[in-house]
Amino acid sequence: MRRLFITVSILSLFAPLAACDIVTTENNATSAQGARWTDTNVQALREAIDRRAAHGLDHLNFAMPKSGQEEMTEVALRYAGALAQGASDPTKLYDVYTVPRPRVDLRAGLAKAMADGKLGAWFESLAPQSNEYRALSKAYLALDKQAKAPGAAIPATAEPIEPGKRDSRIPAIARQLVASDYLDQAQAGGDRYSEPMANAVKRMQRDYGIKPDGVIGADALEILNLSDADRARAIAVAMERMRWLDRNPPATRIDVNIAAARLSYWRDGKLINVRRVVVGEPKTETPQLGSPIFRLVANPTWTVPRSIEEKEIAGKGADYLRRNNMTRKDGWIVQEPGPKNSLGLVKFDMKNEHQIYLHDTPAKQLFAEVQRQRSHGCVRVENAEEFAAMLARDEGIIDEWNKARATGKESFVPLPREIPVRLLYQTVLFDDGGEPVIRADPYGWNDAVSVALGFKAGRGARLQGGGGDIGP
Repeated sequence: MRRLFITVSILSLFAPLAACDIVTTENNATSAQGARWTDTNVQALREAIDRRAAHGLDHLNFAMPKSGQEEMTEVALRYAGALAQGASDPTKLYDVYTVPRPRVDLRAGLAKAMADGKLGAWFESLAPQSNEYRALSKAYLALDKQAKAPGAAIPATAEPIEPGKRDSRIPAIARQLVASDYLDQAQAGGDRYSEPMANAVKRMQRDYGIKPDGVIGADALEILNLSDADRARAIAVAMERMRWLDRNPPATRIDVNIAAARLSYWRDGKLINVRRVVVGEPKTETPQLGSPIFRLVANPTWTVPRSIEEKEIAGKGADYLRRNNMTRKDGWIVQEPGPKNSLGLVKFDMKNEHQIYLHDTPAKQLFAEVQRQRSHGCVRVENAEEFAAMLARDEGIIDEWNKARATGKESFVPLPREIPVRLLYQTVLFDDGGEPVIRADPYGWNDAVSVALGFKAGRGARLQGGGGDIGP
């Protein structure tokens, strides 16, 4: 399997961090009234706010008041909250967001930092302390300076680039195709528009609803052409999304990056496994959830949701149902266990009210796609049988699991302990050298975050839906 990027590196941000233990409640009675805004503390606050570009917060106004103890405290708490929990609230930006977030007693922390004379250090401790966050900060500062000059976009000309032609823009285009996972690094090089590059462009064009002719015209350049300002905005959004997350996630967990369609399995604080997934297509997006797996299901049945029945199956008749091993039970269409079942041979049952779960699929070909946003919202796991066996073995229930599979009937195997799952959305990954790489924003979900951070909304083509099947 080809891989340029360490897709999971972005998820290593979520490994336990010791620098800032964020606990207690937001409504704690402790206040900052026990400490005074001395000249030293005021200067420390001013210096901390002046450094906010290191966190991608320089487009927000944290104006220092001219006087007033309470006014100074409110500014300090607002900036501290932006570092500790994010400057925006994902539960207000999205219809669904249940991923666990930091809980911070900011007033108590502020009071202690002021009393100890360590206000600057306290502010810095609130943001994520990972190497990845620091790499994003460094990249943002560099790009922010460049973005104030003319953008380093790939120049657009009236003449499109056709396969076989030479053009000075080809190296820059190839780099972005590699960054987007459409082209192997080994196939990039030179200023000639090669056949492998043309095939990569055609795949990209299909994903974005453009005629797949391989000609690099204005439409293709709009997808590929990120300016320094575009990159800076994407990195600022990536840092904000990290600040939303609990600094001490469970040591054993499953993280799914919806934007990159990748799953990472952590066991006792160590990354054990990474694999591809298929997630919801645009308009049936996979939501950002925190929801545990509580049991494995062998040979699952699938009760077709009304929405899929009405849009995908209505009017297809009895022959269609029979060919797909479907029957009607109590007014619902139910697909019986078997190789044609849309859930495949394994389901990972999760606890949430949105009917979102992980599962196998008979549509194995979708895992070969670059943009794997092709489902109706659930998460399809590559080599799901292998992954289920891995979890069962790690949880000490492999014998029970093998017996359940052998029945050929729908069978439930409870986990001895629930395994937390976080469905996250992150469009900045890291290459082999640890440098940030901007990937696609398939749902356009970065726009709301960037506006909340004081940027203009993003621009560019959006991933087109379709190409999937009736499965969840």
